[in-house]
Amino acid sequence: MGPPNPHHPHGHSDHDHDHDEHPGPHGSPLTDTQLRVRALESLLVDKGLVDPAALDVLIDTYETKVGPRNGAQVVARAWVDPGFKKRLLADASSAIAELGYMGRQGEDMIALENTPKVHNLVVCTLCSCYPWPVLGLPPVWYKSGPYRSRAVIDPRGVLREFGVELAGEVEVRVFDSTAEVRYLVIPERPAGTEGMSESQLAELVTRDSMIGVANAKGPGR
Repeated sequence: MGPPNPHHPHGHSDHDHDHDEHPGPHGSPLTDTQLRVRALESLLVDKGLVDPAALDVLIDTYETKVGPRNGAQVVARAWVDPGFKKRLLADASSAIAELGYMGRQGEDMIALENTPKVHNLVVCTLCSCYPWPVLGLPPVWYKSGPYRSRAVIDPRGVLREFGVELAGEVEVRVFDSTAEVRYLVIPERPAGTEGMSESQLAELVTRDSMIGVANAKGPGR
């Protein structure tokens, strides 16, 4: 699902990564890094060293499959292993490292548990800080100005646009990622999954549910 209706984006912070923004309706200048990346990509394609279609597949794979599959394994382990879940909530970086999913942009992690009474939502208001090792590349909407602003101003409205309706008594907590800390949401385990294996449970965990804009899929969905 795409981001909410457009608003002007916030300014940028001094974060040392992910400063790129997609051009607005009237266009916007590219940063030095963007210019260099695009020039290098064009050169490699022109010389026949890179197939643009293969590059698109690689990016799609890392954005939607490899990274989020790592996070899904972390969540599924937390669902079935109370000891691991306790360690994950106490020291997410160390617990995630137990499964081998660490690396750049995932050094300082905090896990947030959704419950029947609390729903956690993650945003990066000034940039697009994101835990690459467990979620892959950030989706376009996560980096957009509308999401970054409205997630703070109207989180229930944003959740509603993503298809998540919460009862009035459920508290919504919004967490702002920074260059120093990033978050992983542990969605509620869906009902009717008691007999499922850990690998089957991991298939129910989506990238969006680990950001907090969706719930985990129910069995059979």
